[in-house]
Amino acid sequence: MSGLRERKKQESRQHISDMASWLFMQRGFDAVTVAEIAEAAGVSTKTVFNYFPRKEDLFLDRLPEAADLIVRTVRERPAGVEPLAALREAALRLPRERHPLGGIGEGYEHFLRVVVDSPALRARVREFLDEVEALLTTLLDEADPKGPWSRVAAALVVAAFRATYAISFRRTLAGDRPEDVLDDHIALLNRSFDALERALA
Repeated sequence: MSGLRERKKQESRQHISDMASWLFMQRGFDAVTVAEIAEAAGVSTKTVFNYFPRKEDLFLDRLPEAADLIVRTVRERPAGVEPLAALREAALRLPRERHPLGGIGEGYEHFLRVVVDSPALRARVREFLDEVEALLTTLLDEADPKGPWSRVAAALVVAAFRATYAISFRRTLAGDRPEDVLDDHIALLNRSFDALERALA
């Protein structure tokens, strides 16, 4: 029974997020109210906030999944595999599999345009990257306690991700073919991780 209840909650959450995303794509993030989203989804405003504490979370609804993935990647890596190697494998796998968190593929320009056009969404993305840096600091320190160096390592990893994705996102918004963006994105990720491995050795 608990499994069914959880599935229904997930379905409700996804439905609300889907309706919100559709409205945001049509009119822009800042022009849509939570009340309008609730009406479109057939729920109350309170129900929307039960699932999504902030309006930004309605559109950036995969951020918790990204954080969970980072945790699992580092904590559940095979014996003998360094955290950085595990993070590289995940970073390369997601776009190759066209996973939504990979950020590269057909139609992503519509999602990116909504983010770029909204100061609130851009601020939330920056805030999330700060959260990822803090999370990585904790995970790296768990794997090999090194005091302040764990924070430095986490900051370098986040900076590499930020720069690589910023380049790929700009090309996506400029209309470059997803296949071309993906190939160069993978190559740049590999170069970035090669540099990180040398820097963090």
